[in-house]
Amino acid sequence: MAIGIIIGFTIQDKAKIVKAIDPMINIAIYALLFLLGISVGTNEIIISNLDTLGAQALLLTLGGVMGSVVLAFFTYKFFFKTKK
Repeated sequence: MAIGIIIGFTIQDKAKIVKAIDPMINIAIYALLFLLGISVGTNEIIISNLDTLGAQALLLTLGGVMGSVVLAFFTYKFFFKTKK
């Protein structure tokens, strides 16, 4: 990872290289997500507990979204709203 950060820092001014790498990163992410889906789909423990895991994932998602909305509201109210 450190080597990647160093390389990224050194090529950040070269727009052609960065533009060429961007689509490759997207393809790599899609490939990894596809392989993760295959791995999850072949795991019988996950498939048999999908209803429980889905409910937990939904609760975590709703909690994260609600927390973000509340914190964004207070951040806007205290830091960005102009006083009249």
